[in-house]
Amino acid sequence: MLTIKIVCVGKLKENYLKSAVQEYSKRLSKYCKLNIVELPDEKIPEKLNESLEEEIKSKECNNIINHIKNDSSYIIALDLNGKEYTSEAFSQKLENISMSSSNITFLIGGSLGFNKTLLDLCQEKICFSKMTFPHQLIRVFLLEQIFRAFKISNGETYHR
Repeated sequence: MLTIKIVCVGKLKENYLKSAVQEYSKRLSKYCKLNIVELPDEKIPEKLNESLEEEIKSKECNNIINHIKNDSSYIIALDLNGKEYTSEAFSQKLENISMSSSNITFLIGGSLGFNKTLLDLCQEKICFSKMTFPHQLIRVFLLEQIFRAFKISNGETYHR
């Protein structure tokens, strides 16, 4: 069975987001083993300069790297500069990856995103939209699209 790990910066605080994550986690249990790793986010001060922004991104990204460094997963970062997929193409992509790897790790960064060091470790970068969304909400989007991908792959009716 495919193992999907989601490493994300920041904890879910809102109950409606927690409920959505629980619901999709339950639905996905039929198709894969799901592991969600929440890492703490750094406090972002009101007055943020470029140097401080890089320092915060570096701390968050180093923490992510520590959670994936011994991982043999196919690693995908959710990044604004990544490739955009249709749901069908994303489903096909996951199928293709699962033929060569039994583990896929998705990375969701904090509010400031990822640094180059982390992005260079990823096999792929994907983008759900050029719009900006809270990283907590993107976690729900990702889970829904993974669930949709399995439904498409299995010829089930959810996608219609």
